[in-house]
Amino acid sequence: MAQTSTSLHGSDEEEIRSLIRAQFDSLGWAPGRDGDWLRFEEGFLSTAQLFGAKRPAQPQSAQDFTARLKGLRDDGVLREFREKGVGCEVHVIGSVAVAVAGCEMTENGDEVTRDVSMFLLVRNPQGWRIAAQAWDVVEDIPSAFAAAGLRTDGEGER
Repeated sequence: MAQTSTSLHGSDEEEIRSLIRAQFDSLGWAPGRDGDWLRFEEGFLSTAQLFGAKRPAQPQSAQDFTARLKGLRDDGVLREFREKGVGCEVHVIGSVAVAVAGCEMTENGDEVTRDVSMFLLVRNPQGWRIAAQAWDVVEDIPSAFAAAGLRTDGEGER
């Protein structure tokens, strides 16, 4: 039976926001400090698919995604990488949810890129996990959110 109480939804929404923040935080590294690759991968179902901004869209697993990032790090292309969440709107219905989150990425200390990710999440007995994620690059996260009728202030709470 689906749980629908407001307090439960608030708890679910905060758990999902926390999961997404952990995703962003775990992908940060710098010389002498590695990314938390396992923490990142554990946020996804084992069969989850990720779709980057490159087109045509090509699915990849969380493990393939982290392997690519590790390769960029090891090759010296990305010596330093940091992600910062900018807004997160979550909608929960029973044991399924969707979330939209903005992300500002800083590469090698000075190159800034922004994107917006869409997450499909499911609640399992162990908690919320990401079933799929897709993202695209944007110029300005608040403008992209506003164009979609979403808010970035207050983490997108309505």
